[in-house]
Amino acid sequence: MKKIFKKRVIIPALALVLLFGAVSFKSDFFEIAKQIEIFTTMFKQLNMNYVDETNPAELMDGAIKEMLSDLDPYTKFYNEQDVEDAKIRNSGEYSGIGAAVRRNNNKIIIIEPYKEYPADKAGLKAGDEIIKIGDIVIADFKEDTGELLKGAANSKVTIVYKRQGKEYTTELTRSKIEVDAVPFYKMIDDKTGYIVLAKFNKKASAQTKEALEKLKEEGAERIVLDLRGNPGGLLRESIDIVNLFVPKGEVIVTTKSKVKKYNRVYKTRKQPIDTEIPLVVLVNGRSASASEIVSGALQDLDRAVIIGARSFGKGLVQQPKKLTYGTQLKVTISRYYTPSGRCIQALDYWNRDENGNAIRVNESDYNAFKTKKGRTVYDGGGINPDIEIASQKTSDFTKSLIDNLVIFDYATEFYTKNTLASLNDFSFNEANYNAFKQNVSASGFDYYETNTEKELKKIMTTKEAEDFGNSVSKEYKDLLASIKQSKIEALNTYKEQIQKQLKNEIIKRYFYREGLYEYQLTNDEAIKTATKLLANKVKYEAILN
Repeated sequence: MKKIFKKRVIIPALALVLLFGAVSFKSDFFEIAKQIEIFTTMFKQLNMNYVDETNPAELMDGAIKEMLSDLDPYTKFYNEQDVEDAKIRNSGEYSGIGAAVRRNNNKIIIIEPYKEYPADKAGLKAGDEIIKIGDIVIADFKEDTGELLKGAANSKVTIVYKRQGKEYTTELTRSKIEVDAVPFYKMIDDKTGYIVLAKFNKKASAQTKEALEKLKEEGAERIVLDLRGNPGGLLRESIDIVNLFVPKGEVIVTTKSKVKKYNRVYKTRKQPIDTEIPLVVLVNGRSASASEIVSGALQDLDRAVIIGARSFGKGLVQQPKKLTYGTQLKVTISRYYTPSGRCIQALDYWNRDENGNAIRVNESDYNAFKTKKGRTVYDGGGINPDIEIASQKTSDFTKSLIDNLVIFDYATEFYTKNTLASLNDFSFNEANYNAFKQNVSASGFDYYETNTEKELKKIMTTKEAEDFGNSVSKEYKDLLASIKQSKIEALNTYKEQIQKQLKNEIIKRYFYREGLYEYQLTNDEAIKTATKLLANKVKYEAILN
């Protein structure tokens, strides 16, 4: 496949060079120095002579981001605020209102208020639209409005929000927010413990260890570790979590790079908690990076059975590099390899298709590797489960329903129309799903436009299309109608996975995330499959051997 390069203006082509102070220029020193000089003189002339006032910071920020977009999506420039945000994510604590929010079309939507934190205590609900923070009207504010919600603990902030067309005003007192890596753990039955590992921040290994030890005290003789939806995080934490279940000195991950100092072998460093307890790890398409290091290592070492759906496939390692004025470059420095030698990177960002999209590794090109006991595993596309469950997969169609808040909005509507006193009262029947389908169909699927539709519309808006005649125009409209019908049919094709997402979102509205975990203990297909397997010692050991 021929490598495709996007066309860029000269600023993106050169901006990154300025980020590196004492860079190792190697043999291309003259070319780099030449391009730096061209860029600085051009940038100076642009800002001095352009007809309107320019904003040098915005120009540079845009230039850097445009250039980095030609690489992989994980190599990013961080301004001062981005650096602070990264520290917060890794530390597992910050000060704010205690809610997940999303900026969408110049709106801030409350996605999830955290139980017993300021937003929850003030009565804010998922689906509420924040229209004003203090004196700032959100629609008029172009910068990162989410930062306005953060602030020192005990400081106050007034919020105006909209719910079902009505406006409300409330004052919140910000507080310290603890972001747990392990938000939930509990016994599934009298012998099976369940641990949710949601993040790989600095608390991850310590909290997982604490959960494991407490469950063993309660009688756990087997463990289910849930990594579904975990996007990854700190590399060292993932190694320490594997170390809970495997001996000291075991190779967990190897990183390889063109820069020798980044070629490293990471081994377990501590004494484990339990190397014998039967273990199942749950993964899905949103389990990435550090989640794949944990699941991949435990699979390669034949220490756990992996259940669910193929993981995301991020086999790239990033490292922050300090720049001037408190900024940073988070740069991809290497690829990581599991103990068997697999790199599970799914997308090739260095060889792109004709549309500039990264190419997914074809399954026919996967390479076979052997686990410690000789089982065959493959690279190239995430961690493939030992037991695959269809309902755990997420199609592109279902992803579009999630990403465009279609499932989220229906959950908001359901919440406003139904009262639930307890989890036992919850049910989502055929009538509910039909109501959801009607909502989606009525929207016209504006949020989900296929590539075919995009190309057709592009063709039909050209001058040449005017000469096609009425018959071609009719066929074009018929084809679009046919595509819309196929989308409606997709609501039936992917019914199982869509219903799962709907139930999860609705339950959180009434019983918070803790309620969702409680519900899943006895209703989630992957957890039920894991519990049944662990209870069958012969079948469990047969898979690993």
